[in-house]
Amino acid sequence: MGGVDVPVVVGLDNGGTSDNATVLTVDGRFLVDGLLEIPSEVEAGPEAAIEALARALDGVLAHTGVPRELVRAVGLDTPGPASATGVISSRGSTNFAQPAWHGYDVRGALERRLGLPVVYHNDGNAAALYAHHVHFGPYAMARSSVSAIVGTGLGGGVVENGRVVTGAAGMAGEFGHVHIPLTGLLAPGQPEPTCACGFVGDAESIASLTGIRRSLLPYWLARHPGHPLAAEPAARAAKLLRGYAERGDELAREVFAQQAAALGRLFTIAANFTDPHAYFVGGGVVEAAPEFRDWFLATVREHTVLRAEQAAVATFALVPDRDMAGARGVAIAALETLRAAPTPHPTLAT
Repeated sequence: MGGVDVPVVVGLDNGGTSDNATVLTVDGRFLVDGLLEIPSEVEAGPEAAIEALARALDGVLAHTGVPRELVRAVGLDTPGPASATGVISSRGSTNFAQPAWHGYDVRGALERRLGLPVVYHNDGNAAALYAHHVHFGPYAMARSSVSAIVGTGLGGGVVENGRVVTGAAGMAGEFGHVHIPLTGLLAPGQPEPTCACGFVGDAESIASLTGIRRSLLPYWLARHPGHPLAAEPAARAAKLLRGYAERGDELAREVFAQQAAALGRLFTIAANFTDPHAYFVGGGVVEAAPEFRDWFLATVREHTVLRAEQAAVATFALVPDRDMAGARGVAIAALETLRAAPTPHPTLAT
């Protein structure tokens, strides 16, 4: 497409295997419908990954016909943990395992490579921000929300008045590592679940693909040894479970009911901290058949204990466009940062 003659921001979503890119005009139009992916090269190390992100930017500009001189800023998201300004944790992460990534300033490196201001969020915060703005539209800057993004782990985000709450060290919204009450959630004799971080009974230990593989599925398969998934390797069985749940399989529904209840308990805690207007659920768990998706969200809501005043104003919804949410969320963050800065800022870091 061509003919774009207004300034734009570019959103770049970095993942373990792919980078996705989008373009957002300053008057609020996304110019890309769907995924526009290239390999992320993160396993080849930081330098290769930064070059891949630069190629993703060039590719999306070519795809949309936008001249580079119209780009005012770039939004970047990566998996966490990372600081609020885009420094990867000194302990690394699942997606940034090589020592060269530990403590690496991915935002600053991309900013130097592109010669453009770069605004950073982790991928959970980016998806949360996108869900918030899509849901509330013109009222987004006067509303609040919390999001739980269920994937390999459990990410999330807190949005207040249309902007992500990052926290002092960038760790706000790390809902996966909030401890939740287990009484009444676990079945009789079910062991307390442990998280890869070392916590016992945090939300991620239940509401994540890793939680299914490590804790939930082994317990339920031991009670149903004749189930077809009992013959599968643990990692494959965990990934196949959602398909069984979509078809109404009893064991699979038991597992996902526990996950939904865990999210409800997590949202109950959030309700007493932030009292948001909306609660969003995203990630692979809701990229499913409509009947299962609706059942899962309804179960989350059933287990979220709100006061009558809160229930009267709160809504529960799914994160839309999951695959595009990251790139679109950081594009929105970049645009809002531009709007909030009356004069050019050397980094525009959030």
